[in-house]
Amino acid sequence: MNSTNKTAAKLVGVAVLMASLSFAAVPFYDWFCRVTGFGGTTLVAEEAPDQILEQTIKIRFDASTEVGMPWEFKPSQRTMTVRIGETALAFYEAYNPTSRPVAGTASYNVTPDAAGGFFSKIACFCFTEQVLQPGERVEMPVSFFVDPEIVKDREGKFVKEITLSYTFYETPLPEEQAALTTAADGKVN
Repeated sequence: MNSTNKTAAKLVGVAVLMASLSFAAVPFYDWFCRVTGFGGTTLVAEEAPDQILEQTIKIRFDASTEVGMPWEFKPSQRTMTVRIGETALAFYEAYNPTSRPVAGTASYNVTPDAAGGFFSKIACFCFTEQVLQPGERVEMPVSFFVDPEIVKDREGKFVKEITLSYTFYETPLPEEQAALTTAADGKVN
């Protein structure tokens, strides 16, 4: 093999390696954010900590939908003050004003970013896909707490207010629901 072929083979190898790494980057970054709370990604917990502090923190709730998502989506309350370490329960309301079933998935984050590693959800509507039937209105709960370790963190100890934001995106109906909808419309698959 001459030097031109060796160089070409090395360049193809580098291109394949770079393409492989680019596909791995998104899941790796998602995993990193979920584990560390980086970028305002919240954590998931089985239960709240044993320690509840007297110190409180204000939680703001925000809701939006992507362009084209037909749902109406809003928090049931705009703010809540909770003790750090205490389990809290908040609700969001979604309404499907259309004449068809619509499926959606919520993405979420908290701000400031420094709070992401200390804001944990125990249960949340955002963990699963939601399907609303025509005209259906639902209240969707989220159970959460702010970890007491926030008061020891060099950046977290200055956080006095956290905003929990959700954005709902329309997703394809689950196969079962899509088949029912198609059958009800009188269409043949």
